[in-house]
Amino acid sequence: MMMARGRGSASRGGVFLAAVLLVGFLVAMSAPPVAEAAAATYMVGDYGGWRFNVAGWAKGRTFRAGDHLVFNYNRAVHDVAVVNVAAYRSCVVPRGAKVLRSGRDRVKLGRGTHYFVCTVRGHCQAGMKLAVRTL
Repeated sequence: MMMARGRGSASRGGVFLAAVLLVGFLVAMSAPPVAEAAAATYMVGDYGGWRFNVAGWAKGRTFRAGDHLVFNYNRAVHDVAVVNVAAYRSCVVPRGAKVLRSGRDRVKLGRGTHYFVCTVRGHCQAGMKLAVRTL
């Protein structure tokens, strides 16, 4: 004669597993969310674009590593060189510096301070340069 199987042990195991999963879910949901800072995109010079006297544009703004700068300008008369602090201060672009010439250049910022100048004669001296510090 076969004994009928009761639900007791199987159902207790299922209920226990469901309770453990429910508690795990509730703990996970009550944990504070992980804040992921979305990268921001900034148009250098705002709607005026990359132009003379843009050097003060970054003041009061907070930049983070991963953010992007977009340089909009007339590529027939300007460019953007990525330079070091000495070139930024002297407006003398060293040989081998990365020079962007698309008229709509997008630069991703890493940590530290980033320096940009226009290489056209006299433009850097007229304030067409930018220093951006990231957090």
